[in-house]
Amino acid sequence: MPTSKNESILLFVPNLLGYGRLILLVLSCWFMTSNWQLTAVTYFLSGIMDAFDGYAARLLNQSTQFGAMLDMLVDRCATMCLLTCLSCFYPAYVFLFQMSMLVDISSHWLHMHTSVLGGRQSHKCIDLNGNPILCLYYQNKVVLFLMCAGNELFYSCLYIRHFLSGPLIFGGGLFTLLAVLTAPVAFTKFTINVLQLGAAAVNLAGIDEATRSRKSTD
Repeated sequence: MPTSKNESILLFVPNLLGYGRLILLVLSCWFMTSNWQLTAVTYFLSGIMDAFDGYAARLLNQSTQFGAMLDMLVDRCATMCLLTCLSCFYPAYVFLFQMSMLVDISSHWLHMHTSVLGGRQSHKCIDLNGNPILCLYYQNKVVLFLMCAGNELFYSCLYIRHFLSGPLIFGGGLFTLLAVLTAPVAFTKFTINVLQLGAAAVNLAGIDEATRSRKSTD
């Protein structure tokens, strides 16, 4: 389905869903330190819509570089906002939250930039001949979902745990238990982000080398 001259990329359905996610994220930030229930609802809805915008893009043939960038930025901003709040709630772990934000944002941004320069529309489209761990992460939808969901669940449980511990299970609160169980997933996601950052740096250097080589032969 070709794009007509009168169509606006900014008004494509998946991009409208992206704007909706951004509005919900802003609302969750507003309530984040005072009302955990509203924060949980708005943050959760924003995350759920993340699945629908990709589906809408494929269904309506409205996949665009703008939409991919918007999706990636909302994802990164959502995690960053939550980690900023957690830094206030758990000051003893500020450094860990800072490192998580640093690696998450830098790795995805550099990987996205490299993907666009390489002619790919999304940072989820990678060279299958590259890092096998990243290939598994991005090409296996089950692995991708479990890693992302587990990572978000870890930070979300830490957030809710600040307000209430939840029903007792094995002598501890539910949200504390869930945070402990999902901590390895969050650490694995952090490690994958580090690998992604390194792979993106190598790929971008390769693009630069190819560009310089072409210029030298002209």
